[in-house]
Amino acid sequence: MRTHGVLALCLTVALTLAIAKQRHCTFRVHAQANPHDTDVFSMSTRARSSGKDVAIQKLPWITEHDVVAFAPYPAPDGTFGALFQLDEHGRVVLDTLSVERRGSLLFVFINGRPITELEVDRRVSDGKIYIPSGLTSADVELMKKDWRMIGQRKK
Repeated sequence: MRTHGVLALCLTVALTLAIAKQRHCTFRVHAQANPHDTDVFSMSTRARSSGKDVAIQKLPWITEHDVVAFAPYPAPDGTFGALFQLDEHGRVVLDTLSVERRGSLLFVFINGRPITELEVDRRVSDGKIYIPSGLTSADVELMKKDWRMIGQRKK
């Protein structure tokens, strides 16, 4: 009986933590994959730059859990762009990607929508990802619920 009580307490704590950590906004960065990878490891998407179908890895390298702050701004096309600041884990992953994947593409998805593709042309060690445009005002409002603005103190 005591074991059931401890188990129930652990499940309650785990559920409470899971609910408390729910995010309002998703942020995913996927790397370009080998076109010969199977469907288990990759999926196909259309590259905006070339218009061709390319394979991307199913598992993201960077997620919303790696973002600590952002700075939105209005883009010339009527959408919004943003600069995202990553935590230490995200910074290391971005640095690794920028060294190992030079010449390939990274695909950024926000709230399940493809927002942009970034060509890896240099090393990025500062932990910042720049999205030039494509975000909606609703995206920005959801981001404000999850992350602080760059320059603000931690919540």
